[in-house]
Amino acid sequence: MTGIVNLLRRFGADERGNFAMISAGLMTLVVGCAGLAVDLGTIFADRRKTQSTADLAAIVAAANLSNATNAATATVTQNNYPASALVKVETGTYKANAAISPQARFVTPAVGTPNAARVTLNTQTPLYFARYITGSSTYTIRTTATATSTEMASFSIGSRLLALNGGVVNALLGSMLGTTLSLSVMDYNALISAKIDALDFLSALATRVNLTGVTYNDVLTSNIKVGDIVAAALTTQQVTNGAGAATTALSTISQAVTSSATKITPGSLLDLGPFANLTVGQKPKVGASVSIFDLVSTVAQIANGNHQIATSVNLGLPGIADVSVLATIGERPVGSSWIVVGTQGVSVHTAQTRLLVLVKVLGSGNVSTINLPVYVEVASGTATLNTVSCGFPNINTSQVTIGVTPGIVDAWIGNVTTADMTNFTSKPNPPPATLVNVLGVGVTGLAHAGMGNTTPTNVNFSYSEIQAGTKKTVTTTNFLSSLTGSLLGDLTLALNLGPLALPIPGLTATVAGILNGVTSPVDQVLASLLATLGIGLGQVDVQVMGIRCDGAVLVN
Repeated sequence: MTGIVNLLRRFGADERGNFAMISAGLMTLVVGCAGLAVDLGTIFADRRKTQSTADLAAIVAAANLSNATNAATATVTQNNYPASALVKVETGTYKANAAISPQARFVTPAVGTPNAARVTLNTQTPLYFARYITGSSTYTIRTTATATSTEMASFSIGSRLLALNGGVVNALLGSMLGTTLSLSVMDYNALISAKIDALDFLSALATRVNLTGVTYNDVLTSNIKVGDIVAAALTTQQVTNGAGAATTALSTISQAVTSSATKITPGSLLDLGPFANLTVGQKPKVGASVSIFDLVSTVAQIANGNHQIATSVNLGLPGIADVSVLATIGERPVGSSWIVVGTQGVSVHTAQTRLLVLVKVLGSGNVSTINLPVYVEVASGTATLNTVSCGFPNINTSQVTIGVTPGIVDAWIGNVTTADMTNFTSKPNPPPATLVNVLGVGVTGLAHAGMGNTTPTNVNFSYSEIQAGTKKTVTTTNFLSSLTGSLLGDLTLALNLGPLALPIPGLTATVAGILNGVTSPVDQVLASLLATLGIGLGQVDVQVMGIRCDGAVLVN
């Protein structure tokens, strides 16, 4: 018994062979770790492949938002995954806004028109050694990817001038800018024809006001003097086209507004949408070439701080002795600019405009003149980017569709006051106005007419029309060929006799006959004044300035 105990004691104290035993145990651990490493390497490799497939599927889905699920499924199967691996395809709205956390930039369902797609994939990776630990022979890999469409366009809203009257433009434009202008029709035609790049203009403006290392958004949200804005346009024009009639005319305007203290925010001119956060000087793939006259005219409207224009014009029209104008330009709807760059669903608006034209009509006989007060109100017109159809692989087949709604027109012959002109919260409902006063006998008149169409009209722009800068006019479906004719057709005349006055036979008929003879000249007065203010009677002009058609891009 004692011998056995001693043997066990010697065995326990014997340290020979310990290294071999430890080595055997460590070898088992090393082999196990190597097995797990193989499985982990397989998982990481498969995750990269799955993520790449999800990225591709999201890009294809975003480029085909109307058929996103089928497009994503085809991409998944082409990458040797079963269609069942595609768990979900969501379309929604993506906003590239640094102030929003990356996880919150994609919203589904879409707010308005979808511009992005998010794809979710589930794939299975086989486990070789880890199955003995996890109890499962496969590992599920789940990946997501979000892409947004880069199909976008830049477009503007306004009204083109088919015919120019230098006196009208000088009077109205000068009044809005707070100065006096004396340019010729040829000068204005040169400004209409001359184009500058909107982003080059913003870069010149940043340099002009000493903004360096900033984004376009920093420039757009700054308050900048009108003189600096026109000077920046002049600098851009000189670089773009060199010397010429447009440069000379713009130089004259620039000198006239140099001392102006009026400031505006350039964001009311241009909305760069997703490109606003680019550093000044960077050029995205969609641009906007703008007419210098349109730019100056829009600056003048916005700079017109009291929103009123009071002036007189001489159009030299038959039967008209004098024309006095009181115009009031309302604010554009919040967030709207003159030009916008964006994807489907973005809109631009014209400003609500009110015009009171006091026309002194030449008469005959007892009625030497007739005072005809014509009030015209044009509501805000709207243009919305409906679709951007990109032609692949032939970009020349691309087109843009704009939904356009001209502003509703409301017109009166009546006693509209200055207070009525400035109160945009309600429409005027004027009493009759005194048109004639002969020997104590007054003739009053009241008339009302309107035109409008609240249903948008789709306007298509081909790629060649976009490149050419073609403007298209949309007219309300119930547009009246003569607003003045419609007013005179509704005109109710009445005699007012003073206490000592005697009736004058046929006076109202005489007044009506004289007015009917000046229908066309008064129409020309209204059309010329409104067109100079950038709007038309029951009309609105739109222009697509650029299109981007390079598919879709991945986003965070």
